[in-house]
Amino acid sequence: MSKTKLGLLATASALVLSMGAAKADIVIATVGPMTGPYAAFGEQMTKGAEKAVADLNAAGGVNGEKVVLEIGDDACDPKQAVAVANQLVSKNVALVAGHFCSGSSIPASEVYFEEGIVQISPASTNPQLTERDMDNVFRVCGRDDQQGEVAGKYLAENYGDKKIAIVHDKQAYSKGLADETKKNLNAAGVQETMYEAITPAEKDYSALVTKLKSEGIDVLYYGGYHTELGLIVRQMRAQGMDTLAISGDALNSLEYWSITGDAGKGTLFTAGPALEKDPRNAELVKYFEGQGYKPEGYTLYTYGAIQAWAQAVTKAGTTDSEAVIEALHSGASFDTVLGSISFDAKGDVAAPGYVFYEWENGSYDYAN
Repeated sequence: MSKTKLGLLATASALVLSMGAAKADIVIATVGPMTGPYAAFGEQMTKGAEKAVADLNAAGGVNGEKVVLEIGDDACDPKQAVAVANQLVSKNVALVAGHFCSGSSIPASEVYFEEGIVQISPASTNPQLTERDMDNVFRVCGRDDQQGEVAGKYLAENYGDKKIAIVHDKQAYSKGLADETKKNLNAAGVQETMYEAITPAEKDYSALVTKLKSEGIDVLYYGGYHTELGLIVRQMRAQGMDTLAISGDALNSLEYWSITGDAGKGTLFTAGPALEKDPRNAELVKYFEGQGYKPEGYTLYTYGAIQAWAQAVTKAGTTDSEAVIEALHSGASFDTVLGSISFDAKGDVAAPGYVFYEWENGSYDYAN
C-alpha cells in the first residue's frame, strides 16, 4: 500500500465514529458533513440513520443479525470523502447511506464500486452519480436534471418578463443544478440577465450583491447551499433590494432562517416531498419531536435509504453485496417512509418529483 493511501487511512480514522461492532454484526455507515458549514445536513442524516438502525434491531435485526452504525464525516470535501470511504472499506461495511454533497458522493463511489459496497445516497442529486454504469450506486432522492426542469419552467412561466440572475458556487451539486435550470429556462425562450459564480464559505458577498443591484435583478436563482444564500439574501435586503431568491433542495434546513432572520421571508426552493408531513410517518415524527428534534430535510430520506437496503438484504437472504445489488435492481418495491419505491437500471428511484416550498416566520412549508 502506498504512503499516500496509508496517510488517507490514518486521516480518515479520526473522521469515522465507531460504534463498536461484534464479529457477527452487520456494519453499515452514514457519511456526510458532520462538521463544517453544512453540518446541519450531517445531523439530519445521523438522526435518521440512528433511528433506522434502532428500529431494525428492535425488530430482531436484519436476517437475525444486529446492525451497527458507523458515522463518517466528509465535511463535503471530496478528498476527505475518499479518505473516509477507504476507512469504511477496512471496517467491512455492508452499506453506505451517503454521502450528502454530490461532490463527495461521486469520488467516494469510485471506492465503493471497486470494493463492491452498496451505496444509497439520501441527498446527492447530481445526475453523474448514477450515470457511470456503477451497479452498486443508488439514491432515494431525485436528480438535478429533474429539479432543474421544474425550476427552469417555473421561472419562465412566472418571471419570463423579469430580469433573472443565475448564480452558483462552483461545486458539483451547485453548478449542476444552476446549469440544468438555465438549460430549461433558455429552452422556454427566456434568457437570463446574469450568470455568475461565487466562492463558497466566504462571509461577504457584497460585490455580487452590488452587481445584482446595478443590473436591476428581479429574481435570483441560486444553485448552492443555505449558508451562502442566507448571507446573500441578508446583504441584498441591507442594500434595500427586494429581489426574490429561489433555490434548490439544499435550503431545507431551519438554519437558513437563523442566518437570514426576517430577510428570508418569501424565499422559494424546490425539494422532494416533505416526508415528515406524510400521515404514514406520524409515529416516527412523533418520536423525533419527543426527542426535541424536527425530522426535516434528509432525516427521513436517510431512514428510508436504510429501510430499502434492509429489505433488499432480507429478499436476498444475505448481506453479500452482489445478491443485495441484484435485489435492489430487481424492480421490486420496497416499503419505506418515502412510500413504495423501486430503483431503475441506473439506480435512480421511482418516487414523487420536486415541489416548491416557501420560507416564512422561521420555517418553510409547501408554497401556495
